[in-house]
Amino acid sequence: MSISIRLVTIEDYDQIFALWNSTEQSKRALNPVDDSREGIERYLKRNPTTCFLALSKDGSGDAPEVVGVILTGHDGRRGIIHHMCVHPSFRRQGIARMLVQKAEEALKKEGINKIFGLVFKDNDAANAFWENQGYTLRTNLNYRNKSLNNDIQQGE
Repeated sequence: MSISIRLVTIEDYDQIFALWNSTEQSKRALNPVDDSREGIERYLKRNPTTCFLALSKDGSGDAPEVVGVILTGHDGRRGIIHHMCVHPSFRRQGIARMLVQKAEEALKKEGINKIFGLVFKDNDAANAFWENQGYTLRTNLNYRNKSLNNDIQQGE
């Protein structure tokens, strides 16, 4: 089996959405507007060079299977990792690390010098992963959000 990394296109949406729904941690991060096909299409148009898929090819001749994804963007000043997910059956094989490296390289090419990401506090495995990748925990900030759409929950 081999893993390849390529840019995300909107044609990948159904496989990405299925991947996100393969784990409770990823599923709970989704909202019905921003993570809809239309929302992801809008995101990809704004960030066409910073979102990547990991594909597994098993040598059988079947089409490659999406086993990981990272959606990363920026506002011209700071990069943000919005979603990263690796299918549970493919974890601990370096796929997440490959996706992060690819996203970091893409952001650096666009002149971005600092990246942040959001991780649920109770997701110990993800927090340990990000710490291993050199992402430090900021304890001097509060993350605040406000929903501008009634279809999106305000949050905890």
